[in-house]
Amino acid sequence: MNKTAIITLSEPGFRVAKQLAPAFPSAEIFLHESIPAPEGSATPFPAIIKLTAEIFHSFRELVYIAPCGVVVRAIAPLIQHKLSDPAVVALDVGGRWAVSLLSGHEGGANSLAITVANTLGAEPVISTTTEAVKRFIIGIGCRRGTSAETLIAAIREGASLANISLEEVRYLASAELKADETGLLEASAQLGIPLRFLAAEEILSTTKAFRHSDFVANKVKLPAVAEPSALLAGRRTSLILPKTIIRGTTIAIARENCLSLASAPAAPSTEPTAPKPPSAPATSS
Repeated sequence: MNKTAIITLSEPGFRVAKQLAPAFPSAEIFLHESIPAPEGSATPFPAIIKLTAEIFHSFRELVYIAPCGVVVRAIAPLIQHKLSDPAVVALDVGGRWAVSLLSGHEGGANSLAITVANTLGAEPVISTTTEAVKRFIIGIGCRRGTSAETLIAAIREGASLANISLEEVRYLASAELKADETGLLEASAQLGIPLRFLAAEEILSTTKAFRHSDFVANKVKLPAVAEPSALLAGRRTSLILPKTIIRGTTIAIARENCLSLASAPAAPSTEPTAPKPPSAPATSS
C-alpha cells in the first residue's frame, strides 16, 4: 500500500502541497486537471469524488488541501471502519488549519495532522475526546545532541514539580529549530506524547508574557524557547511551571483553561505564578 496522497483542487493548494510533500517520503501529489503544473510534478484528476473512490484504499494517508465539506462528501460513501480506513486530514489552502477528519486515533490521522502542522506552521485540529481532555503542555529547550534519556528524565521531573501526570499531557513543544533534534523526537516517541514545533515568527510576534533570556537570544536568535512553546502550543494557556533548568534542559509547563475542561476561571495573565526552584547556570533555552 502506498503511503501518502496529497490532493488539491487549486493553484494555492498546489503551492502548499509542494511545501508539504518533502516531509512525506514517496508522497504523491494529485492536482485537478484544470490547474497547469510542471510535467511530472503532480497527477491530474477530473473530479475529487471519482479520484477518492479510486485511491481511498490504496493509500494509508490522505491529505486534502480543500474545504472540509468537499472532503466529507468525497469520503463519506467509502468509510467502513476506523481500523481499516485510511487517515484523512483536511487542510485549508492558506495552510492555517490541519484537521484530523477520519481515523484520528487508530488510523493515525491525529499524528498526521500534527506532522502537517509542524511542517507548515499550521494549527492541528484534533477533536478525539481522549486527546482533547488532556490540557497540559510541556515546553522544552535543550542543547544540541541531548539524549532522549536525559530529556525523558527532565520531562518526568518537571511534571512532578508541577504535580501533574504525563497521562494528562497533550503535547511536548519546542521551537521549529529543534525539529531535527533526534533526542527530542525519540523522547516524544518513547513517551507516546505528540511533539509540536512552533515557528520562530510565532514566538517573536506573540503578545503572551514569558521570561526572556539573553543567553537564548545570543544562541538561537529567539527571546526564549520553553515558555513560549508551552504557551503557544495550546489555547487559553497559562504557565503553571515557569522555565526550570533540570538536567541541563529547560522545562516549562502550561495549562489550557478550556471551557468545560477548566477547573477554575482562566488566569487573567500568563505571567509565571509558581516559584522557581534553584537551578544550575543557564545552559539551554
